[in-house]
Amino acid sequence: MQPNVHPVDEHLPVGRLSALGLQHVLVMYAGAVAVPLIVGRALNLTPDQVAMLISADLFCCGLVTLIQALGATQWFGIRLPVMMGVTFAAVAPMVSMAQATGGTAGAGLIFGAVIGAGVISILIAPIVSRLLRFFPR
Repeated sequence: MQPNVHPVDEHLPVGRLSALGLQHVLVMYAGAVAVPLIVGRALNLTPDQVAMLISADLFCCGLVTLIQALGATQWFGIRLPVMMGVTFAAVAPMVSMAQATGGTAGAGLIFGAVIGAGVISILIAPIVSRLLRFFPR
């Protein structure tokens, strides 16, 4: 007799798992290439610089995917099989910054803003995690 297994805890066959994994990678990859292309063009970067921006983006996506999947410490990494990609939510502010200050100086401003936002997110994450109990699921 088979015990009832919730669909979230179900182990998929290898073929189906591989197909779904490939689909997930392709969707993430498209976003990871599109955002640097948009921002690189807004910054008026050379094609070589845009290629370097795409390479750096893919490297960071892979690094963060490993940190999330394997867990770096008890505070970093959710230890779940997730693929981290790029969000389009920040494209409009980055393009606006690029139009105000183009070239590598604008790229430096964008990178600095992203790093600052990351530090703030890390600092407020413990507070936000305690507030989750007040929001219904």
